[in-house]
Amino acid sequence: MAGGGVAIVVALSKVEGVLHMAAPTPVPRPAPNLSSSVIRVLAQPWLDRSIAAVACVPLAYGAYYRYTHFGHGLPLIAAVLNTSILVITMVIRRPPKRVTPNPWYWLLAFVASYWLVFIIFFLQKGSPRVANWITDSLAILGLIVVLWARLSLGRNIGMVPAQRELVHTGAYAFMRHPVYTGVLITSTAFVLRAYSPLNALLMGLGVFWFIPIKSLVEEDFLRHDPQYAAYMQRVRARWIPFVI
Repeated sequence: MAGGGVAIVVALSKVEGVLHMAAPTPVPRPAPNLSSSVIRVLAQPWLDRSIAAVACVPLAYGAYYRYTHFGHGLPLIAAVLNTSILVITMVIRRPPKRVTPNPWYWLLAFVASYWLVFIIFFLQKGSPRVANWITDSLAILGLIVVLWARLSLGRNIGMVPAQRELVHTGAYAFMRHPVYTGVLITSTAFVLRAYSPLNALLMGLGVFWFIPIKSLVEEDFLRHDPQYAAYMQRVRARWIPFVI
């Protein structure tokens, strides 16, 4: 009886092994991409214009209230102008040759581009940490960098990772993401002018969406283009020339 039991156990083990070998290995499914028809709708210029027009109303009111009541001064104005320059001028963008279908990239781009609109009414009065001339100088520098980058791009601007004409002159001859550098400088100026833990958190998250998340996502999409891959090798700095 004992021998028969052992034989049954051995036979069952062999059957289990065969079934285990025959069972297909589950393959993880990739995240669903946006359909081409959805992308065509989202890429329509009228949609950009509508969203930008709606977003500018609360942004302008929130900026005005905090400028007059909280004394946030030039750093706030520079931050608002940065957002306005990028959002409003996207209506003249060049049609992309290739655009990412990844819905998470689209969501990230939307949140990063309109982040100041989302947080403007949560910003506190705060208190200055350095002299006003320092924060004003940083705010002007950040705004100049964004303007320089925006002029360098021309019509080759977009909210989501997309392949347009490669720009490698102007600000882009020194760093691959000069717009985000300007955002970093301006955000630093604002936090130093109106420091509070909440302000630092909100502005820090705004920088985080751009540096490093959005810039790395864009490069991950664009590096498959041989021209952009060569550009990455030629211009090593992402945000600060000759540093990082």
